Amino acid sequence: MYKSVHGIIAILLVLAAVMAAVAILSEHGGQRMVSNDQEAPAGSSGIARPHPPLDRAPGEPLKTPL
Repeated sequence: MYKSVHGIIAILLVLAAVMAAVAILSEHGGQRMVSNDQEAPAGSSGIARPHPPLDRAPGEPLKTPL
């Protein structure tokens, strides 16, 4: 029983090593994999819209209405 388990583990380790080698050796040439027609403006990541500034400074307690 142990020999079959060891054989399965050895096969899985070889497969993992092959997958790691393929991942390391494959290059995308610095190309973006995702492209869309609406490019983000220069200087922004294009992930989120900007939010309005806060009314208080960082660390200042919230003003709670009475």
